[in-house]
Amino acid sequence: MKKVTRKGANVEEAISAALKTLNVTRDQVEVEVIDKGKKGFLGFGAKDAEVTVTVIKVVESFPIKEKTMPAIAKETIEAEVLTDSEETTEVKTGGSAVLLEKVDLEKSQDKDAITETKQYLQKIAEEMGIKDLKVTHETDGKYVTFQLESSKAALLIGKRGQTLNALQQLSHLVANKYANQFKVVRIDVGDYRDRREQSLEQLANRMADKAVRTGQKVQLEPMPSYERKVIHHALSNRLDIETYSEGKDPYRYLTIERMR
Repeated sequence: MKKVTRKGANVEEAISAALKTLNVTRDQVEVEVIDKGKKGFLGFGAKDAEVTVTVIKVVESFPIKEKTMPAIAKETIEAEVLTDSEETTEVKTGGSAVLLEKVDLEKSQDKDAITETKQYLQKIAEEMGIKDLKVTHETDGKYVTFQLESSKAALLIGKRGQTLNALQQLSHLVANKYANQFKVVRIDVGDYRDRREQSLEQLANRMADKAVRTGQKVQLEPMPSYERKVIHHALSNRLDIETYSEGKDPYRYLTIERMR
């Protein structure tokens, strides 16, 4: 009798890993949950679930040589072949069930990731003295945007978006702690991100003009990578200057230099 013990982020993930190892479906095994595990918070106190899966049904098929059998045995064989076909259908159906379970599990884990991220944002807001925070979200494939609303929006944004950028980086870590697949998290308050991008594009062109006019390098203040990308993109069509990043995060900055 075949059996394996596997661990996973939760019970279902551990069971799926065991089924894959045994190459069987859920209806062919017995499952013993050794430890349900726990999620923890931000990676602290987390514990994997552990299960033991034992095979209770094995489907086998054997080759049949029709010409060596008498006529009466042939009818028996045809009946057996039909039965084997039915069993094969059951196996395929069981495989589809496992696939559906996997899809449901992935959806469940994505929901968990979003829920955990929202709860994290609520907790941070309360620590900042913000009691009226409202968090909504939109998903587009691997991209998840969390929209924050509060009467203290300026406090959430911070100077030049520094607080908002920090919240976004931390939320990205939280979401990917629980998500089944990698997520790119974006945090916004009102239309701040759009207004910030417009401001960066204007700054980019002003500083590019200055670099061309003076013939000297222009170094901008340290920015997160996505803001540097906004400036790179805004100046990508200009042939009179070049842009490149220098330094190390979180103090990495962008330099604009006139082409020689």
